[in-house]
Amino acid sequence: MFTRRVTVFVGSFGSGKTEFAVNTALSMAARGEPVALGDLDFVKPYFRTRSAREPLERAGVRLVVPCGEHVHADLPILLPEIRSLLADGVTRLLLDAGGDDTGARVLGALADVLRPAETDVLFVLNFRRPFISTPDEAVRMVRAVETASRLRIGGIVSNTHLMGETTPEIVLEGLALARETARCLDVPVVAAVVEESLAPRLDGRAGCPVATVRRVIRPPFEQPPRPRETGPVFVL
Repeated sequence: MFTRRVTVFVGSFGSGKTEFAVNTALSMAARGEPVALGDLDFVKPYFRTRSAREPLERAGVRLVVPCGEHVHADLPILLPEIRSLLADGVTRLLLDAGGDDTGARVLGALADVLRPAETDVLFVLNFRRPFISTPDEAVRMVRAVETASRLRIGGIVSNTHLMGETTPEIVLEGLALARETARCLDVPVVAAVVEESLAPRLDGRAGCPVATVRRVIRPPFEQPPRPRETGPVFVL
């Protein structure tokens, strides 16, 4: 699925692209691959790769985000480190870009160092979210992102879900819509994403690679339980 040195994840709000990017980075690190994950998402303030800093760094993923007082900044600050990683020709780099055409404009500013021959741009689709419920709407969003980023989408990732209420039928329904979108764009569906406990229930019906994920991203307002004085509490 990930055959090029640089992979850019884009998608509309609520698509799950950030969770997929984080899980991809963790999977690569578990296989012993040196990988960096750049957070270019300046659109949505709650679900960002920087929210998963601790598990990523424990796994050995190099996380490139604003530091200190700027860690939750919403300003479109282009980190010089990301430009350096793009230009070095060696580092395996994943980029979590903004959630729509507005957020994708930050990629346009990197066009001079994003080499098409070594870059995959994947559009993550969730047809159970607002603004994208049909292939026509998805195609319009893809074209808007391509215009804003000055990059061409190379593949579709089907990630239709309803969090804990997701069923195999919802996944397969979204996959069928993703295939129609991909046909209109003349690109492949590179994977269907499912939560790891749901994957066995697909029974091989996806007909494409299946990428399993577990929830890692937690919004700032969602805090783990405070430890009791009587002993340690383990939060999974």
